Formats: sequence, C-alpha cells, structure tokens
Amino acid sequence: MTLNRRSFLGTAVSGAALTAAGGIFSSFKSNPGMGLMKSDSPILKISCQEGVAPGKELNEKLDFIESLGIVGIEFWGGGLEKRVAEIQKILQNRKLKVSAICAGFEGWLIADDPAIQKKCMDSMKVIIGAAGELGSTGVIFVPAFNNQKSLPDKEARELLLGQMKELGDFALQNKTRILLEPLNRQECYFCRQIADGASIVRDTKSEGAAVMGDFWHMTWEETNDRAAFLAASDYLHHVHIASRKRRKMPGEDGEADNYVNGFRGLKEINYQDYVSFECGSVGDPKVTLPAAVKLMNEQWEKA
Repeated sequence: MTLNRRSFLGTAVSGAALTAAGGIFSSFKSNPGMGLMKSDSPILKISCQEGVAPGKELNEKLDFIESLGIVGIEFWGGGLEKRVAEIQKILQNRKLKVSAICAGFEGWLIADDPAIQKKCMDSMKVIIGAAGELGSTGVIFVPAFNNQKSLPDKEARELLLGQMKELGDFALQNKTRILLEPLNRQECYFCRQIADGASIVRDTKSEGAAVMGDFWHMTWEETNDRAAFLAASDYLHHVHIASRKRRKMPGEDGEADNYVNGFRGLKEINYQDYVSFECGSVGDPKVTLPAAVKLMNEQWEKA
C-alpha cells in the first residue's frame, strides 16, 4: 500500500449468485492478465505503483517503467471508478497490465461501530467493481490499523470471515479478488504473518479471497521468507517489495536487501502473479528504479 494510506484509511451472496460466479470464474481463470493459470515454471512479473514511478503524467510514468521491462502497474483505489475509462484508454496499446489495486476504501472492516463496517464494505465494493473492469489481480485491504478502534481479536476474526466471504464472492463475480495484507506490529497487531492471513483466507471459503506478502513487513514479522510464502501456497496472489531497513528502493539499503530466500519460496509454489514496488527512494528514482529492477532479476536467477 502507499505510504500515506493511513490517511485514507454480512450477508453472503445467494446460492444462485454463487452458481453464476462459478461460470464467471472459469473465464476469469483463463484471463492471461490475471495470473491465475499456472505455467510450467514460475515467473517474475515486476509491477510498480503509480506513485513510485517517476514522471508527471501517467503516460510518462508508463513509458519509463515499460522501458525497464516492468509489466504491471498498481493503482490507488480511492476514486478509481472515475479513472477506469482513462486507464483503459492509456493501456490499450501497451503490454502493461493492471496488477493489484491498493486500498483507497473508507472506514475499516473490523471496527467496533457497525456504521463504519458498512461504510468500508460499501466503498470496497465500488473499488472491486472498478478493479474488475481493469482486469486487476485484486484489491488490497487491511482489516484495521493499530490506531483504528476495533473489536477484540476473536470477535474480529469471526466478523471478518463473513465480510471476506461476501466481498470475495462479489470480487469473483467481477473477475477479480480481495487481497488480505498482513502488516508489521508497528502498524497492525491483528494479522501480522502471511500464514495467519492464509488461514483466514482458507476459513473464508471464497475463491475470490486471497492473501499477499510484503517484504517490508516480512522483514520484521517472518522468521523465514521462503517458509512464509510456502505456508501461503496457492492462497498467495500479490507481493510488495521495498528495501529492508528504510522502505526505500530495493538496493538502497545495501546488503540488507536480499530477497533470494523469498524468491526461492515463490519459485517453489510456482508463483505467477506480480511483485510490485511499494517504496520511496533516497536517490533519483530514474536511477534507483532501474537498479532495483536489475537487482530483482539477478536475485530471482540466484533463487
């Protein structure tokens, strides 16, 4: 998610709707932009958040990242429904695909106030609809940050399962997903490790629900990157990457920026989705971003 996301930040569908969703999901699986069908070997598909790419206008940003071999672009979810036509037009003659959509909803799901819960559910559905139109791999969400007053953990988990079932099935109907993101304890105590997120997704029982990983948060919470990705297995459908000390561009923290172990885990689960830059940059991103892409490709080969 973008670095300023804090400031932005159940009834299941009927049996008939789920039956219809099954047919939709069949075509969703065959969509090459979604990364759902697994190839014979794992691939590194690098993506970049719109705000990370250098340039003033979107076309300028896309020209630059495409020149680096980046194949995905990640957008902020707030107001996305108003940008769908613009984005579709800009991307129509490019190889770039929309990877994940990063948050942008109102409220938080496990709030102790039902009105806030509803606001979050409603606003997420708007973003999910736009994400589906853009062929996105999924909408990233966090159930709550530490500073957002929420239900006790046991009640929160039970509530979240129902919410994610509803949102996941809705996402499925729109040919996309919801992506639960575990965070480090400085930002969120509710779900901090990928295995925990994967277990929530499993219990949700919706093919439209998935989990993601973020190397920045994993630095502080996981004992082993490879094991974390192996624990998520087929539930994992997006990854964020940043330097491992300051959340800057990979490579700007020197030897600390080692992703080989994690990439090895992604290879072992035959990962087909995106690894997307979510970071700042100490230096000029026109220099540091190409260097980060080079570093990722080299470490992927080593993995």
